[in-house]
Amino acid sequence: MSLAGLALLLLVAGFAAILVGILLFALSALRGEEGSRVEGGAVLVVGPLPIVFGTSERVAKALLVLAIALTLVTFVVFTVLNLLR
Repeated sequence: MSLAGLALLLLVAGFAAILVGILLFALSALRGEEGSRVEGGAVLVVGPLPIVFGTSERVAKALLVLAIALTLVTFVVFTVLNLLR
């Protein structure tokens, strides 16, 4: 598979994941369970710095841990690839 084909596949997979999330959210809202609460958050990565915000402190902390892990993995991958040149 070419690099362009892989990029297109990842793009389609990302949109599919977003669509599944929207459908699950809509289905849970239609069921109207009592006492259920929706929480959410987002991570914006600007350069090496992750910016995290969420509807609760619990969500923000979880996203912060994930953002730091993603930043570290990215740093390690780029460092290893640079050393292999």
